[in-house]
Amino acid sequence: MTDRFTVLHFTNTLVRAGVEEHVLTLLRGLDRTYFRLHLACTPEVADKLGADLPDDVELTKITLDGLRDVPGAWELVRLLRTRRPHVLHSHLFQASRCASPIGWICGTPVIVETPHLREQWRKGWLKGSYAIDRAVARCVNHFVAVSEAQRRYLVEEKGLRPEKVVVIRNGADLRRFEAAHQSPDGWRARLGLEEGDPVVVVLARLDPQKGHHVLLDALPQVCNEFPRLRVFCVGDGTLRQELCQRVRDLALDNCVRFVGYQTQTADWLALADFTVLPSHFEGLPIAAIESLAMEKPMVATAVDGTAEVVLDGKTGLTVPPGQPNRLAEAICRLLRDSDLRRRLGGAGRDWVKQHFSQEEQVRKTGDLYLQALERCAGRVESPRTSPPRGEACASSAKTASDGQRATSG
Repeated sequence: MTDRFTVLHFTNTLVRAGVEEHVLTLLRGLDRTYFRLHLACTPEVADKLGADLPDDVELTKITLDGLRDVPGAWELVRLLRTRRPHVLHSHLFQASRCASPIGWICGTPVIVETPHLREQWRKGWLKGSYAIDRAVARCVNHFVAVSEAQRRYLVEEKGLRPEKVVVIRNGADLRRFEAAHQSPDGWRARLGLEEGDPVVVVLARLDPQKGHHVLLDALPQVCNEFPRLRVFCVGDGTLRQELCQRVRDLALDNCVRFVGYQTQTADWLALADFTVLPSHFEGLPIAAIESLAMEKPMVATAVDGTAEVVLDGKTGLTVPPGQPNRLAEAICRLLRDSDLRRRLGGAGRDWVKQHFSQEEQVRKTGDLYLQALERCAGRVESPRTSPPRGEACASSAKTASDGQRATSG
């Protein structure tokens, strides 16, 4: 008999962004009475997580860039064989296509994938057919869709079995993102902001998906009307040099600043009049939840799960993706109307409190693990603990000890 169920989270990303914040939320929040937690990730992400990773989470640094990466694959095999996790949970398909088959071969009882976003980049007869995804799906017990839009994408476009897909929306720690939060004293002066300067913040990694080029193309039109506008792009990524050059080409040097990855995003949101997210595709952006939690409305593209957070005319303004003129018009509308900003921001805080709590995300994920473990026959021993409070969790803890088998076909 084991003390707790062991859960191994795996990601092979190289930057810290929304996916990594999602993983941190689970690593912080999952109940230690029932779960022992591990994280396997690249050295780059491990360094960026630093002290934010809970002390009791075992960390293993693995670079695994595909099944042809034999040393990385072997490291994961060794980890699975020595730690023998009950649950292997991969984040993004690029991680799952490596880890899920390896986990299945190693006999991991429950395998979970959170794809996180719609992969608009998937083109061509092979990648666009999702044949590889469906092959990997045979090794996966459950797919976590972070929005209703993503569930439809996984079932209707990827062709995954609907009974394997469960919706668990992203959440935010609303205690960290309060409307009353203030930036550190003297920040505005150090950033060169004068009284009355309008401020827009963009919380997004510098990646083609996030649409920074569209925003930059929209800003000359905005700055013609609001020459004192200041835009802070919070995040880092592969496009930084290219975007900086585009800022120079458009003569936006006095308007746009790239400040890199920042851990205290609430401090930057406190500076903002509102935020912008011009993504081409999404899953369900945590940046939108955090912005609205601080009563900062958002101008966003109406893509995928974004439209489930940013409700046009209710919690923010939405525009079609890839259209700088429409984006500029929406930004100017909010810059002109402080009453509209306050109304949308207040409604946004209420909306995320009702639908995007961190506690709900963690609870539903823990329940999913336990419900999957219910169906494991002879492969999982139950924790030596009393049943959880929730009805589903209580049933899971009891039935797991009865030894039913999880299906993975």
